[in-house]
Amino acid sequence: MRKKVTVVGAGNVGATAAMRVAEKQLADVVLVDILEGVPAGKALDLMEAAPIEKHDSKLLGVSGDYAEARDSDIVIITAGIPRKPGMSRDDLLSTNIGIMQNVVREISAVAPESILVIVSNPLDAMCHVALETSGFPKNRVVGMAGVLDSARFRAFIAMELNVSVENTHAFVLGGHGDTMVPLPRYSTVAGIPITELLTEDRIQALVERTRTGGAEIVGLLKTGSAYYAPASAAVEMADAMLNDKKKILPCAALLEGEYGIQGLFMGVPVKLGEGGVEEVIQIRLTEQEEEALQNSAAAVQGLVDDMKRLRES
Repeated sequence: MRKKVTVVGAGNVGATAAMRVAEKQLADVVLVDILEGVPAGKALDLMEAAPIEKHDSKLLGVSGDYAEARDSDIVIITAGIPRKPGMSRDDLLSTNIGIMQNVVREISAVAPESILVIVSNPLDAMCHVALETSGFPKNRVVGMAGVLDSARFRAFIAMELNVSVENTHAFVLGGHGDTMVPLPRYSTVAGIPITELLTEDRIQALVERTRTGGAEIVGLLKTGSAYYAPASAAVEMADAMLNDKKKILPCAALLEGEYGIQGLFMGVPVKLGEGGVEEVIQIRLTEQEEEALQNSAAAVQGLVDDMKRLRES
C-alpha cells in the first residue's frame, strides 16, 4: 500500500509541497484547506499533470473535512496567516495559535500515529503549540527551518564560488529568524571548509544574507513570500522519514538538555527516520557559536513566553 501524506494549507507552500511529494512518488497526497474548492482544484490540476510528469501518486483536495487524512503517515502543516498591515505581533501570534490548535486537533483524531512537520510561522512557537495540542511524543513533532536556512546558505556558497550546489554542505542552527546561527566551520565544498576558500569578510556577507534570506525574497516579490524552497525543505524531511533514510538534517526539535537548552524547540542537527526525530546530534561549538545559540534560544523563549501570556490574558 502506498504511503499517505496530508498537507494542510493549499497556498503556495502547501500546493508546491503536494506537487513535490507526488512527483517524487513518495506517497499519495491529501490537500486540505478551509477555502471551498481551492484544494480540490489544485489537486485536480496536479493529477492532470501526472501523465506528463509520469507519476502515479494520487492527489485529493478537500475543504474543511479531515476524514480523508485518516491514517496519514506524515502531515505537513503550512496553515496560518501572514502578518498584515496594521496587525500587531500579538494579533498574528494569537490568530496562528488558534489555527494550529484547530488543525492539530483534527489531525490527532484521524491520524494519531502520524508525524507532524510544522512549516507555519512563527515556526518555533508553532512547534510548541502542535506538541501541546496533539499530545504526541516529542519525536513525532518536528519543525522545518534548518533545512531551508541551510539550503539558502548552500545556494549562496555555490553562487559565490561558482561550484555545483551538489558539492556544498552547510549547517544553520538556532531559531528560524534573525537569530539563526550559520556555522561556517561546518560548511564545506567537496569536503573543504569554506573558511579555507573564502575571506572572513565574504563569509560574513554570506552569513548575513542567509539570515535575511526570507526577507530578501519578500522584498523582491512585494506581495508574498518564498514557497519553492520552503516546500522542498519540508518534502526532503518527509522523504527521509517515509523511506527511513536515517538522514541527518538541521530541524527544529524539542531539546531536553542537549546544547544546554531545556524545553525549547530549536534548530539542531537530527537523525530523521521512520520514527521521526530519532536522535539529536550534538556537535562541538566554539565559545562564540555557543553564545550565539544561547541568544537564539532566548529569542525563542521570548516567543513561548508571549504565547503563555496571550493564553492567560
